[in-house]
Amino acid sequence: MKTSIRTWIFAAAWAVTLPAFGQISDDVVRLGVINDQSGPFSALSGPGSALAVNMAVEDMRSQLGAIKVEVVVADHQNKPDIGLTIVKRWFDVDKVDAVLDIANSAVALGVQSLIKEKNKIAMYGPIGTTDLTGKQCAKTGFSWQHDSYALVSGPVRALTQSGLDTWYFVAADFAFGKNMVQEAKALVAANGGKTVGETYHPMNTSDYSSFLLQAQASDAKVVMFANGGAQLVNSIKQWKEFGMQDGAQRPVAALLTLSDVHAASLAVAQGLSATTAWYWDLNDDSRAFARRFFERFKAMPTESQASMYSAATHYLKAVVATQTDATDPVASHMRSTPVNDMYAKNAVLRADGKLMHDFLLITVKSPAESKEPWDYYRVDGVVAAKDAFAPESASDCPLINGAGSASK
Repeated sequence: MKTSIRTWIFAAAWAVTLPAFGQISDDVVRLGVINDQSGPFSALSGPGSALAVNMAVEDMRSQLGAIKVEVVVADHQNKPDIGLTIVKRWFDVDKVDAVLDIANSAVALGVQSLIKEKNKIAMYGPIGTTDLTGKQCAKTGFSWQHDSYALVSGPVRALTQSGLDTWYFVAADFAFGKNMVQEAKALVAANGGKTVGETYHPMNTSDYSSFLLQAQASDAKVVMFANGGAQLVNSIKQWKEFGMQDGAQRPVAALLTLSDVHAASLAVAQGLSATTAWYWDLNDDSRAFARRFFERFKAMPTESQASMYSAATHYLKAVVATQTDATDPVASHMRSTPVNDMYAKNAVLRADGKLMHDFLLITVKSPAESKEPWDYYRVDGVVAAKDAFAPESASDCPLINGAGSASK
């Protein structure tokens, strides 16, 4: 459909009356936010991620001076062909300098190939596949939020070592779900546990009964849901409808977001365990950002939306520091400068493109535990970056210990 590749300009130029910098191509820095704007993952990132990027531009206004910034937004509908058509046009025709979010593993892998070909920058939000920073890594491709390993490493270690050592997986039948299960199964085995089964559901199903009944029949101590957004919400709602919240099996979400809990309600999601990259109520800095975001979006930001604020800010700081939007100097500055903001503290970009930041182990509160709206998580612990991500020595990224490695 023609409307599927339409682009919206959200942020206009700043300080347009001042002289433009000669090193800024077309006198404008253009950022493209592409994700699921209206489908099952739109609450996870969607319009909220676009708002977060625009907030970053606004907050950088005093530092940008005469540098103009535009933000364009598009919906890939979770279809790689649509997503790549948009991004290719952005690079070739619309002169977009960097893309953000993407929020779909299959689309992200295609974009990664494009940025290598076109020498552009991509900053990825909720992308699960470990191939993105593994065998398909790029010197200008940065994973800002998580990958499948980081999402499952904390819960798998903690639960398996506590005696919850048999696992069953209910997963989405596409790249994200399959990669998540692959990483989780390896970690379960490495920590002395056992996988007793797995089942994959179609992308757009609304009936999870057969998959849940298989999980129940497995007698696994832990059932991990390797899906997200509306898929996870519907899975958990039906989990409760089938009486599976009796405590016999521990539910774990491989990818849980604040918006999922809000959609499901605390009464349904209570007790669900997960790992998250960020939580709005963690500290004064996160709360300050979240309240500004809420004023405009009427919902607290998810970790994905917060990550895109951080990524856009870091990119624009590099543009200011280098006085150009040329890919190589901007990417080099991004790699050499730690990230310190409300999203991550003392985080660095590893050679494979991973932003090395800490994660939180959380459990969804019960309605009685929640003290105010959006007070959804109990933080049970912190997983240090070095433990959350797979070690660099295990990576198959050609940039590690090879020509062009940023770690040298």
